Amino acid sequence: MLVSNLKNIKMKYIFKHKIKHLIMLTMLLALTACETDFDNPNAATADQTFSSREGILAATVGMQQIYSTTGIRWIVETPAITTREGGITTTFQNMIELEDGGSDLPNFNSNVQGLWASMLRVMKTCEDIESNASLISLEAGTESGLLAYAKLFKAMSIGGLAQNFEHVIVQTSNNNDASFIPRIDGFKAAITLLNDAKSILTTTAISDEFTNEITLGNIDVLNTINAMLARYNLFAGNYDAAISAANSVDMLSTSVFAYDSQNLNPIWSRVFQSTEKRFKPRDNFGLPNTFSFDASDGRLSFYLIPLDETNQNGLPIEDLAGFFGAETGPLPLYIPDEMMLIIAEANLRKSSPDITAATTAINNVLTDTDDVFDINANVAAYSGTNTVDALLDEVYRNRRAELFLTGMSLEDSRRFDRPQPSGASMIFTEERNRNFYPYPDTERNSNPNTPSDPSI
Repeated sequence: MLVSNLKNIKMKYIFKHKIKHLIMLTMLLALTACETDFDNPNAATADQTFSSREGILAATVGMQQIYSTTGIRWIVETPAITTREGGITTTFQNMIELEDGGSDLPNFNSNVQGLWASMLRVMKTCEDIESNASLISLEAGTESGLLAYAKLFKAMSIGGLAQNFEHVIVQTSNNNDASFIPRIDGFKAAITLLNDAKSILTTTAISDEFTNEITLGNIDVLNTINAMLARYNLFAGNYDAAISAANSVDMLSTSVFAYDSQNLNPIWSRVFQSTEKRFKPRDNFGLPNTFSFDASDGRLSFYLIPLDETNQNGLPIEDLAGFFGAETGPLPLYIPDEMMLIIAEANLRKSSPDITAATTAINNVLTDTDDVFDINANVAAYSGTNTVDALLDEVYRNRRAELFLTGMSLEDSRRFDRPQPSGASMIFTEERNRNFYPYPDTERNSNPNTPSDPSI
């Protein structure tokens, strides 16, 4: 199994980079922390951080670390509760508010605040890397790697916002007056960044120095760029571009965030850690019983361990497995079979749907036995009705199973026109209890450009 094979990589990560990570995280925290009423004479300034090779490399790894720990926590957990992928197992108010949902979800909910703030935090560091990389004496392949990586992570951060908020910020402002644009335009901005990143790497390949200092071989940058191009082009309605990008992804390549004893798998921490237990996964991947799975479907046993319990609101819950069962287990940046499901959906949503191509892509997922992460459905090929609507339902069902707890459930629920939430709170039979999140009060209280909150 690939996940087991990554243990050696993680051990190298731990011993070679533990001290370095502490240093660079201190630098990043100093760089991105909220303003206070006093100056810290020991804190590194932005000019100091980005004026040297060591500083900019440290900031880049720190940016990756913030996204892969704090960012992933909010990206996954927040929509998971809203769309019933997970059921809460805590009395913490922020989680109660999320599961209750409805129009009364407060702007000060810490999950909403955390999702928004962590994405902006990563974006700001990405912008600083882009602004300064060319000003430092670096190997050409190291500079190209830094620029492409910053654009990739900024695109993923914009995408994380656009999947959850009606309007988003795509350029931060030190003056607290950043402009907002509609979320679809946010996806388009992310696509532009990704195309720029791809062009940079096509011109100048990543250096060994960049790989050894930043990715440690865990992240295939070019394949990840193509995977994100496929994802965001689909979300933006650019179906031919989504198909082309998905087809360009090497299905045998992997990209994972590696964790260590100082930086734990953030979902494991939220589900298993004694002081942090917040939720458990829902039965049937949180889908209503109208979407059923063959009992032999390997994705059930990959992600879920039968529990036969309900949470405090009567929602049936399971124990969690898969990528989330170990405290230092790696998390993929994307699941390879997501590309097949993008190809299927895009072919169905095109102005001239290609049912044959969509069915072939769906069957590649259903009959999979050699997935690089061992997410193998290994069931019979699709035998349902060959209509666009029926096949879109099949794509949705499989996206929920393949991409479980990857942060895309709210985007998917809206895009596939699943039943609208009523706006009332504590209606636990609803498939989702919000369409979008309100803007956090931390943004509204400082940025006069913050839009009105969505009604639901």
